Amino acid sequence: MSDAESETGKGGQNADTSSNGNQPHQYQAGSSTDREEDQWKHRAPYCIHDKDEDFPVKWKGKCHCGAVQYQLSRDKPLASKYCHCTTCQRMHGAPFQWAAIFHKEDINFTKGIHDLGWYDPTAKSTTHHLPCKVQCAYCRTPIMDEGRNMILLFPTLIEGINTDEGREAFKAQCHMFYTQRVVDVRDGLPKFKGLSDKSPLVNEETGEEMPDCGPNKRQKTDARGSRA
Repeated sequence: MSDAESETGKGGQNADTSSNGNQPHQYQAGSSTDREEDQWKHRAPYCIHDKDEDFPVKWKGKCHCGAVQYQLSRDKPLASKYCHCTTCQRMHGAPFQWAAIFHKEDINFTKGIHDLGWYDPTAKSTTHHLPCKVQCAYCRTPIMDEGRNMILLFPTLIEGINTDEGREAFKAQCHMFYTQRVVDVRDGLPKFKGLSDKSPLVNEETGEEMPDCGPNKRQKTDARGSRA
């Protein structure tokens, strides 16, 4: 996503040996010291809850190779959206990104925090600097976008996402950056030119911006330009 919370980027990995037996991943130290760079391990979303009673598990997720695994304590995300920005298209190699927003405290990594890599698509840097994109350093599966306050997870990594319960819990509420789309999606969901609720709506039938009618009236207008 193309906003400060979702343009997740600067990566870098700690100097510990990864759990898959690969060579250690070295930090690329910037203005801060290596000790400061290493503090990410002790803060959410990376600090680990060892006891089940400390972290009620609602969902589990993992990367393609299984080196990185995590749990979620929230029944459903704070919001779920489709992002059509060109950055997401290239980073995911897909027409658009499906992102679910959670608090950083909602996730518990049970395996592979030393198998994580970071990337900043704006600076094209690989040091852990927020906001950043997070991936498995072994199979390169995108894990999440880490913002300064929130994380954006990708529901297709969640176990049980293809069940009725999973689809209902993680269903998207809108499309963002729809004018940058490479495919048309006529699903009746609101479609925004930029960030949702901060930009004009786009008519899904014509692809044109809809008249700015203010936030209260927007809620009464569907994606086809008809009044609800």
